[in-house]
Amino acid sequence: MGDREVLLGMDARGEAHTTDSYGSLQNGDFFPPRCFSAASLEDDVRCDDPIHMRCIKGDNHMVSKMGNYFRDGRTKIDFVLVWEIRSRHKQRGKGKGNGICEDRESAEWRDKFVQNLQSAGLLLEKEETANEKKTIHFLKVSAPWDVLVYYAEELCLRAPLQAQQHLDLNTSSVVLKRLCIPNLMMESVPNRPLDYYTCAFRKSKMNRFLGSEDQDTYFTNTQRHQVVYEILARTVYGKKKRTEVGVDRLVNEGAYTAAYPLHEGPFQLPSYEICSDELNQRQVLHYYWARWCKWYKYQPLDHIREYFGEKIALYFAWLGFYTAWLLPAAIVGTLVFVSGVMSMDTNTPAEDICNSGAKYPMCPLCKTCEAWNMSDICTMAKLGYLFDHPGTVFFSVFMSFWAVTFLEFWKRKMATLAHHWDCMDFHEEEERPRPEFAATAPTVEENPVTGVKEPYFPEKTRLSRMFTGSMVIILMLCVVIIFLVTVVMCRGVISVMMYQSGSPVLRTEAGTIANICSSIVNLGFILFMGQVYTALAEQLTKWEMHRTQTQHDNAFTLKVFIFQFVNFYSSPFYVAFFKGRFVGYPTNYGTLFGMRNEDCGPGGCLIELAEQLFIIMVGKQLINNIQEFIIPKVKAWRQKRTLASVLGDNEPDEPRRWEEDYKLVPCGGLFEEYLEMVLQFGFITIFVAAFPLAPLFALLNNWVEIRLDAHKFVCEYRRPVAERAQNIGVWFNILEALSHLSVIANAFLIAFTSDFLPRLLYQYKFSNDLNGYVNFTLAYAPLNYTDYPRCRYKAFRDNDGTYTLFYWELLAVRLGFIIAFEHVVFFVLRAIDWIVPDVPESLELKIKREHYLAKQALAENQEALLQATRPLDS
Repeated sequence: MGDREVLLGMDARGEAHTTDSYGSLQNGDFFPPRCFSAASLEDDVRCDDPIHMRCIKGDNHMVSKMGNYFRDGRTKIDFVLVWEIRSRHKQRGKGKGNGICEDRESAEWRDKFVQNLQSAGLLLEKEETANEKKTIHFLKVSAPWDVLVYYAEELCLRAPLQAQQHLDLNTSSVVLKRLCIPNLMMESVPNRPLDYYTCAFRKSKMNRFLGSEDQDTYFTNTQRHQVVYEILARTVYGKKKRTEVGVDRLVNEGAYTAAYPLHEGPFQLPSYEICSDELNQRQVLHYYWARWCKWYKYQPLDHIREYFGEKIALYFAWLGFYTAWLLPAAIVGTLVFVSGVMSMDTNTPAEDICNSGAKYPMCPLCKTCEAWNMSDICTMAKLGYLFDHPGTVFFSVFMSFWAVTFLEFWKRKMATLAHHWDCMDFHEEEERPRPEFAATAPTVEENPVTGVKEPYFPEKTRLSRMFTGSMVIILMLCVVIIFLVTVVMCRGVISVMMYQSGSPVLRTEAGTIANICSSIVNLGFILFMGQVYTALAEQLTKWEMHRTQTQHDNAFTLKVFIFQFVNFYSSPFYVAFFKGRFVGYPTNYGTLFGMRNEDCGPGGCLIELAEQLFIIMVGKQLINNIQEFIIPKVKAWRQKRTLASVLGDNEPDEPRRWEEDYKLVPCGGLFEEYLEMVLQFGFITIFVAAFPLAPLFALLNNWVEIRLDAHKFVCEYRRPVAERAQNIGVWFNILEALSHLSVIANAFLIAFTSDFLPRLLYQYKFSNDLNGYVNFTLAYAPLNYTDYPRCRYKAFRDNDGTYTLFYWELLAVRLGFIIAFEHVVFFVLRAIDWIVPDVPESLELKIKREHYLAKQALAENQEALLQATRPLDS
């Protein structure tokens, strides 16, 4: 049989074999190689369950090899399907027949699915673990060589052409090496994957690719998983009209309880001495990456990519790159904070307040409060200087440049990694419909690109649903705003209660105590609403019926981020830009629901903003880390307990890999990990002017986060199916939006919330040493204010409550500063974007070299094509 007939699944009579499959390039049918038909006829081994198990004829002496192999000890296990069945009497005891009917339907689905997998050329073998209550079935799946070759070409897997020297992708390593400085972060990790020039795999050019003579090792385990998952995702198990397709939908329907590729072995090191080169990939990742003692070492990104795929490797590459860039930001922020501590005694306005005594009688803070002396807030005035001095202004400018520069250099790093991992030209040109979409779509129509009949949902109906979903989002955002107003009013009530308590300490610190209490309550509400809204957003996104998983994930990500942005940042935005702006003045105070609008505390709004950021940002990080540490362990304990109850005393001395992996927790994906880091990025860039220590806390958290995530993926999660990706997706667009927003937010913080510009203008016009500045910023109550005549309040107003000329001059300076600040930063951003190319020059040379080698490898195809077209030309 020729290659064409083999690939099209046709016999010698030219009749095509029909199989129930879906979604490939040939009109919706998968036509596998039929090279196994003869072998199956010669197989004289009797199978107890011929539907579920394909028996493989081996040598007379069967190799007993536990691990990622069939019973013959040679056939690799590429995937495992698991389902559980309760005993008969348990089913009868559950109720009236509904459960039994569902079990029959699931069994029929599984039988049809397995038959189609066998028709696709996959090798199957079944194991059972049972007790009197439950039976757990493990179906081991393996792809033989011809199936791997066929799908490697269809999926455009990259094949090696020529080995090349390993690149040092760590910029710091290159710099330290040039400076001849010992690099403590460098570590030699064994079994580093080789680096190759590659091109798209072609079966006809097999002899041109390196290593093609060894069929057992030519395809990596990750590539084998990808091929088998592609077949599992395409195979039909029910009726085509209902698009009952794919293992993912079978898991969702409950026919299977799990579907996963196997880990390479245990992650623990053996008790006996072993050479480092003999460690399996999982042990290498655990010993050299996932342990806490490796917190200061480079991540073995090539090993991560080889084991987990490009999508997960890109997440850890981005997290490591972001953490490394946090180091200079944390150092500068710490130095700025220390400089503020050291210069506290040189703060003339604070000293003036502390030495004022009864010189500045201040107007009451509420209707039932009494007048107070400004000297009472001496401590808070000194502390406020820590978050509002010239150094913090410099740091906010520095962080604006840091944010945009970080993203520009990450684009270079991302391009380098995409080429290094053969994903630069990767595109999902034929992404399958989501299983949930296929299950609920009302009609089936032909795909205009592939010609395959696919589930279809009307675009107008989807748009109307998306509009309705946006209304729900707006409603939920209104709930957040209502709660924010409630917190503001609660803070005012607490302040009044503290002030009326009669205690001098409580009266002085009333605003601070109220702010801390309300921030803690706000954090609890933020975390609660985040969980509620994430579940709501997931249901809304499913209801909108997006066709592909990429469209679904992008819509879900956008919904959750918009809500979490308002949820986390609404309170800091209020304190930074709105609090104290609508207070009014004596005899004309602004009110909200009968309560006087909030004014900034004694130390200014920046110190209150710093308190909120510390509680929300650091509190969220601590809670998330505790959850990430405890929840997987609890889930794994429950899973192990379930399996142990079935095994009982029959547990084998040497654990079987498919059972050990079934005890682990299903991988939850990267959404929560990205969301946590992106929200953190917003905190350290948008509000950094008020909290210079934010990058330091972020750096400490990320050092913990990398090891926590590494330990989860290596030790506690089932091995996820490797996914290809060339970037971090929609998250990069969100980061870019946050970096641009941070420039605007920092400009407004410096201009309107900080005292930097008022002090600067006063120094320019009146006194360079700020003598008399406090008195200058205090206005006298209007003459018609009879409760406490001639009391003072902070504003640039005259005796009638009208704004003074200095106020308008200051407003002009503030607006000019915002315009100049934004234009300078964005101009520098464009200059960096122009100077720093997205693709390094050395990488462009490598790409050209790779294209040349690929052209040479496929040259015979081009010559044959030219010869075939010459008669037509003539």
